[in-house]
Amino acid sequence: MSALYMIVGTLVALGVLVTFHEFGHFWVARRCGVKVLRFSVGFGTPLLRWHDRRGTEFVVAAIPLGGYVKMLDEREAPVAPHELDQAFNRKSVRQRIAIVAAGPIANFLLAITFFWVLAMLGSQQVRPVIGAVESGSIAEKAGLAAGQEIVSIDGEPTSGWSAVNLQLVRRLGESGTLRLQVREAGSSVDSPRELALDRWLQGADEPDPIKSLGIRPWRPALPPLLAELDPKGPAQAAGLKTGDRLLSLNGDAVSDWQQVVDWVRVRPDTKIVLHVERDGAQIDVPVTLASRGEGKAATGYLGAGVKAADWPPQMLREVSYGPVAAIGEGARRTWTMSVLTLDSLKKMLFGELSVKNLSGPITIAKVAGASAQSGVADFLNFLAYLSISLGVLNLLPIPVLDGGHLLFYLIEWARGRPLSERVQGWGVQIGISLVVGVMLLALVNDLGRL
Repeated sequence: MSALYMIVGTLVALGVLVTFHEFGHFWVARRCGVKVLRFSVGFGTPLLRWHDRRGTEFVVAAIPLGGYVKMLDEREAPVAPHELDQAFNRKSVRQRIAIVAAGPIANFLLAITFFWVLAMLGSQQVRPVIGAVESGSIAEKAGLAAGQEIVSIDGEPTSGWSAVNLQLVRRLGESGTLRLQVREAGSSVDSPRELALDRWLQGADEPDPIKSLGIRPWRPALPPLLAELDPKGPAQAAGLKTGDRLLSLNGDAVSDWQQVVDWVRVRPDTKIVLHVERDGAQIDVPVTLASRGEGKAATGYLGAGVKAADWPPQMLREVSYGPVAAIGEGARRTWTMSVLTLDSLKKMLFGELSVKNLSGPITIAKVAGASAQSGVADFLNFLAYLSISLGVLNLLPIPVLDGGHLLFYLIEWARGRPLSERVQGWGVQIGISLVVGVMLLALVNDLGRL
C-alpha cells in the first residue's frame, strides 16, 4: 500500500507543480501576443493530445519529470511573414522577461494558495516545552532548563516544535549568538537566553538541530510495555511478545520507553539480555540488535514499539487563521521558506552545510508517498514546500533554467543589444553541465539514504 501511495503521490505532485509552472509561461505568453505551439506536461511519447481553437497543441506525455511550453520563434524554425509579430524573439525585452519569470512566480503563488488553505484549516501543535537538558550541552550553558517553554528564536515566535526546528535550521553552519525567549511554567513573563554557536553542525550529513543543542522536548511518559513488533525485527526473532514489559537492558533498569530508545540506538549489532515481565513472571530474553544505516551513522534497532500516550490538553494549542489573515500567513511562510532554500544553497556552495543534505527524485518520491498517506494537510504542506523549491531553483542564474534566460535578457536590457550567439552557447553548455552534475549528486545522495 505504501508503494501505491508513493507512486500516486509522486505523479500527482509532479503533475500539479509542472502544470502550474508551465501555465504561468503559457498565460503570460498569450497575454503578450506570442503564439504558443505546444503545452506539454511530461516528456517523450504523448499519451493524450488535443488542440484548442488557437491551434495550440496540449500534450500529456509518458515521462512525468517536467514539461515545457513551445512558442513560435525564428531561432528554432522559419516563421511565416504574417506570423512574425507573434514570434517570441520579436517581443520586447520586458515582455520576454515577463514570460520567462511567470513560471517560477506561478509556483510561488501556488505555494501561497496551499499555505492559505492550511492556515484556515488550522493545526494542533505541541507547545515547545523543554523536557530535559543534557549536562554540559550548549543549552545548559545558556541556562535552559526542563519545564521552560521556548517562546521565540531570533525574534520569530515559535508556536510549536516545528517552528522551533525551522528557526534552528536557518542557523545551521553558522557562528554567533542564538537568541531565545523562554517562559517558566506558570509564568507570563519571558526571559532571554543566549546560546553560543561555533560553526554549528557545519558539514553534518543529517543534522538534528534540537538534539544537538542538548534539548529534549517534553512528552508524556511512555511505559516500556510492548504493543507492536516488527515481524522481521530482532525482538520478534528473539521471542518477545506484545504485552511484555521491559524492566532492564543488560542490567540497566528502564522505566520509560525513551530510555529504551536511547539505549538501543547507540548499540548496533550488539548481543544484549532483556529482563522482561510477562504474565506476572520475570524472564531473561537474549536479543541481538540489528543495525540501521552505515558507518558512523549506524544505529541499533530492536523492532518493537509501544502504544502512543495521550497528550495533556494544556500541552497542545490550536493554531488557525481567518480567510483574510490566512493570506498574510501564506505569504509569510512562502517568503520564509524561499529565503531558507536560497540560504541553504549558499551554505552548501561555501561548505557551511553538507551537500549530502541535497535530495533527488527518490527522496522526493518517498516523502510524497509518506505525506499522501499521512493526510490531505500533510500532502498540501509537501506540495507547497516542493513548489517553493521548484520556483527558487528555476530562478537561479544558470543558463538552461528560467533564471539563466532572465540573466541574458537583463544583460540585453542593460547593454541595449543581446549577447552574441557564441557567448550564449557557452553559457548553455556550462549550465547543462552544472544541472547534470547537481542531479547526479542528488541521485547519489538518494541511493546512499536507501
